[in-house]
Amino acid sequence: MDYSTDRLLVNDARQVRSTKYPVWVFFAIPLIALLIQVYLPLFQTLRFVSRIELPLLVTIYFSLMRRSQIRGLTLGMALGLAQDSFSRYYIGMYGICKTMVGYLSASIGMQFDVEHSVVRLILCFVFYLFHQFLYWVLQRALLDQPVVFDIRTELILGAVNAFIGVALFGALDKLRIHE
Repeated sequence: MDYSTDRLLVNDARQVRSTKYPVWVFFAIPLIALLIQVYLPLFQTLRFVSRIELPLLVTIYFSLMRRSQIRGLTLGMALGLAQDSFSRYYIGMYGICKTMVGYLSASIGMQFDVEHSVVRLILCFVFYLFHQFLYWVLQRALLDQPVVFDIRTELILGAVNAFIGVALFGALDKLRIHE
């Protein structure tokens, strides 16, 4: 596929190739994202890091770039359940949300040219909002907890996560194996 064009949609799913990475990247990057998500907020001065969803951004990135729904689903499930196991909340909530995001982002990765920064920004923003909304629905429906979904705060955090995601995606692009 020629990435020098300004096309955002692909004509045929066979035009889109999966991106290759060294094997260590699939273990190290999600682990680092998970450790940052879990341990940095323990420091009082770094509490804001808990609002940045690095495991979600890693799930979105690898799902978009690998363009495999099974791999996106599996990575989302693994990262979500690992994040659940480190949190004080119920196990399975992040697992369900990140599994859905992994599947949907891999599906979208097969239809769009996800090399464009604008597409990445929009997708990170939309998937962050979808993740937070799904988490809120699960808390309300499954756990019967009276949780408030503050749309203004979530929109701001979605924008922050989207910009961090674009920067993170640029850094992770440097780890690709170029053919």
